[in-house]
Amino acid sequence: MSDFSQFLLQAGGAVSGRIRVPGDKSISHRSIMFGALAEGTTTVSGFLEGEDSLNTLRAFRAMGVDIEGPAGGRVVIHGVGMHGLTAPQGPLDLGNSGTSMRLMAGLLAAQPFSVTLTGDRSLSKRPMGRVTQPLALMGADIAAQEGGRPPLVIPGGAALKGIDYPLPMASAQVKSCVLLAGLYAQGETSVVEPAPTRDHTERMLRGFGYEVLTEGSRISLSGGGTLKATDIDVPADISSAAFFMVAASIAEEADLTLEHVGINPTRTGVIDILKLMGANIALENQREVGGEPVADIRVRSTHLKGIDIPENLVPLAIDEFPALFVAAACAEGRTVLTGAEELRVKESDRIQVMADGLQAIGATATPTADGMVIEGRGEQLQCFVGGEVEAHDDHRIAMSFAVASLRSAGSIRVCNCENVATSFPNFVELAQQVGLKLEAIA
Repeated sequence: MSDFSQFLLQAGGAVSGRIRVPGDKSISHRSIMFGALAEGTTTVSGFLEGEDSLNTLRAFRAMGVDIEGPAGGRVVIHGVGMHGLTAPQGPLDLGNSGTSMRLMAGLLAAQPFSVTLTGDRSLSKRPMGRVTQPLALMGADIAAQEGGRPPLVIPGGAALKGIDYPLPMASAQVKSCVLLAGLYAQGETSVVEPAPTRDHTERMLRGFGYEVLTEGSRISLSGGGTLKATDIDVPADISSAAFFMVAASIAEEADLTLEHVGINPTRTGVIDILKLMGANIALENQREVGGEPVADIRVRSTHLKGIDIPENLVPLAIDEFPALFVAAACAEGRTVLTGAEELRVKESDRIQVMADGLQAIGATATPTADGMVIEGRGEQLQCFVGGEVEAHDDHRIAMSFAVASLRSAGSIRVCNCENVATSFPNFVELAQQVGLKLEAIA
């Protein structure tokens, strides 16, 4: 958690320079999990030293894995093999990390020991039935609280069998949970996606030498294999870069370059949506690092236009919508989002919370069951009047309203910002560096 609880943002500010945002959270989580289960030593560079990733690291240490670091983004994991984890002395506290809980539920479902997965107040409200249900079909008997909420109690010794599972919603976390349980299942495990989602699990499993077959929307693997240690270079997180992409798109006379950002095609929905709105975004120095495509992203100011967001892009930008809502409020005309009901079960109800916050600072935003309608004021320099906003302990809400200050007539105070450290521990410093007038208050 951060040592501050509020952001105070003065109106205006400029955005320029070159920065590198922290490492990709999704890849950081998986590097610990797969490195721990591999045979040999895995070295990770660019690891995200945020609370979510650190909670994954601590959990595997508690299960007997020797992990050095992190130090300057470098982590060395001495793998114990697929069957080398040991019982932790108590519950594994995963803090605010839904990714950790959902993926680890799959990995731990077939271990020979019992384990309890817990989290903070926010995580304890998030639905886990979406992973416990397919795991039950595989033979795991996982106990959850009312409504399928954490803590999750995973009894040891389940004999898992492979399943062919059509995902009821597009979710990389559910897909990954089932595939990771499939590593320990008898026979083949397949997942069929209704729409593409981030594919870091499949890419990294292949990087660790495990055969994963992708045929259209079906991803399959067979249980009983092994993981071989490898080195991982974690690219900068596009979800963290998104706040600064929006900032440079809406600020006056902005010119900002974000270095070494992961541009995995299952994660670039935010770029596609901003470009549809007219954003001036260029991908420079494109290359591949450790099986993941990366680039430097240059963003310059432009006048955005409201759009109907294509539903096929929604799963590819699901974590970036809080920032995109701010962009929409600064665009000229109406922006309509549909097909995004998943936003209601994130760290907060991001549809309602963002609508409330935008209204509190003078924007016109109407929440719907599966999205939002925003009437942008892009023809005005100052799209917001300022005011006080509640972040509801949601890191992405807090950072999105910090960006809104660039087009505000008055100051914006954002309350309950502690969880920014879960994904972006140096957000305040980088925001100040590029030109936001941000003060963090204890």
